[in-house]
Amino acid sequence: MTDPASEIILHNYPQSPVAEKVRVAFGIKGLAWRDVEIPRITPKPMLTPLTGGYRRTPVMQIGADIYCDSQCIIRELERRHPEPSYMPTPEAGLMWCLSRWTDGALFDLAVKLVLGSAGDTLPKDFAEDRGRLYLGEDWAEGLKRANAQLPHLVAQMRAPLAWVDDQLKDGRAFLLGPAPAAIDAQIYYVVWFIRGRWEGGPTMLSEFPNLVRWEDTVRALGHGAASSMSPEDAIARARGLEPTAETGVAPNDPQGLAVGASVTVHPDVDGGEQPVAGTLRFANAETIVVERNAGDIGTLCVHFPRAGYRVERT
Repeated sequence: MTDPASEIILHNYPQSPVAEKVRVAFGIKGLAWRDVEIPRITPKPMLTPLTGGYRRTPVMQIGADIYCDSQCIIRELERRHPEPSYMPTPEAGLMWCLSRWTDGALFDLAVKLVLGSAGDTLPKDFAEDRGRLYLGEDWAEGLKRANAQLPHLVAQMRAPLAWVDDQLKDGRAFLLGPAPAAIDAQIYYVVWFIRGRWEGGPTMLSEFPNLVRWEDTVRALGHGAASSMSPEDAIARARGLEPTAETGVAPNDPQGLAVGASVTVHPDVDGGEQPVAGTLRFANAETIVVERNAGDIGTLCVHFPRAGYRVERT
């Protein structure tokens, strides 16, 4: 029987491309996890009490520890479940560097392609929500520009797809060789998003036979063993446990952070999101952990990556 304190809970929704990345990561390791479905757009009243305001998808919960951003989630899964590894070759550092591109410029390009091609067919509330998140305050004009620039956006996407196709031309099963790696999930989710959400996706992807073969191989990994959980039960789980995050700050912190300092954390790109406030519990080059009192839920620790997030003293 699974220990409730170590059970993996993923707050997500089926159409989320970034959640698909994490679901594939579960499949690589063959993990069991609990599936909590959340709304696609704000408000998210059963999620933000756990995160302190963070609203992006997905969020992983293990007991009273809350992990935000797939970068942070995948690192924590590797720490807790090291075999089979997400890094089956010696180039782990380079793979993390590459993941900053797949989650940054490459995914941003896919978002512009999908949203721009949808045009006026997008529901207004969804268009505004995602437009603000990925295009900023001037989101309406950003959507119009994306629609006008579709041929250019497609050309920009075809180049990296050709690179991936070339990487696979020797017949290897996965991007790094015979074993799946985090980078397979980190590129697959962009392909999954394009195929499923842009009407021109299947046609464009068919130009790259090695990539399509790889895509089928990654899809066959599955999503591990999921079982549903209600958001109420997830909150009750957090209420009944204490966080297990370690305490401390690594030497040479460039911001002079110290345990117990009052801080806020939010994504480095402004999408009009609420910062998460609390006291600093842990920080190193890769991770920042904020401890917060969540009212009747109790004490929670919210984990973020350092890369891509802004930490500010309050």
